[in-house]
Amino acid sequence: MTAWPPGAEIVAKGLRFPEGPVALPDGSVALVEVAAGRVTRIGADGAVSTIATVGGAPNGLAAGPDGGFILCNNGGFSWHEEPGLLRPTGQAADYSGGRIEAIGPDGTVRTLYDRCGDHMLKGPNDLQLDGKGGVWFSDLGKVRGRDRDHGAVYWAALDGSRIVEAAHPVFGGANGIGLSPDGEKLYVAETETGRLWAFDIIGPGLLHKSPWPSPHGGNLLCQFPGFRRLDSLAVTAAGNIAVATLVSGEITTVSPAGEIL
Repeated sequence: MTAWPPGAEIVAKGLRFPEGPVALPDGSVALVEVAAGRVTRIGADGAVSTIATVGGAPNGLAAGPDGGFILCNNGGFSWHEEPGLLRPTGQAADYSGGRIEAIGPDGTVRTLYDRCGDHMLKGPNDLQLDGKGGVWFSDLGKVRGRDRDHGAVYWAALDGSRIVEAAHPVFGGANGIGLSPDGEKLYVAETETGRLWAFDIIGPGLLHKSPWPSPHGGNLLCQFPGFRRLDSLAVTAAGNIAVATLVSGEITTVSPAGEIL
């Protein structure tokens, strides 16, 4: 049984793998239910309502510039479920590709991107608006019984006009993504290797690339110890990077110099 910390309370129950919370001005929270294929609003009083049903497997969520939302949809997982446990296990049988979607204030859903040039998006996971009309997002890729996709990092214009593959391959899957407070550095968590990468941003969709042996041009900021699979991240006002870790169940704070604090 879960031991809740002092002062914590359950506001809503029965959510199907919630992720990507976005605090809204009215005190409610929007989030995705990955296993239910929908975007949900949780009121301050715990009332649960549906913002949009998107199908697939919605992942990262951010408030959009028009009062709506920008969404990473990874296209769908297969699931393992038993009492008290729900977790993704691989690519869904009806998977047809990943996508970046825009949800309007009225709940309408449209696809902004499902590919970059000739390459289909595989598993868009997390995103960070750049405040300049664009969005950086990670692609975890999809896992199958005998193989998996390489992950990647993309930048895309919010108006649907342009998408750039900024870093590839991220062999262990690109997951959490965030910007430094000055907007000049991009941080990316690589799930299966437990590595946190840093990139200098030189323009919309343009990252400074370090030479080989970096697989994608990033600079290794921190190698996490032990068996830790990296998930989402957030950057604090002080510039530290807070990374959530699967398996170990921790949130680890890393300084901009790469020190685990």
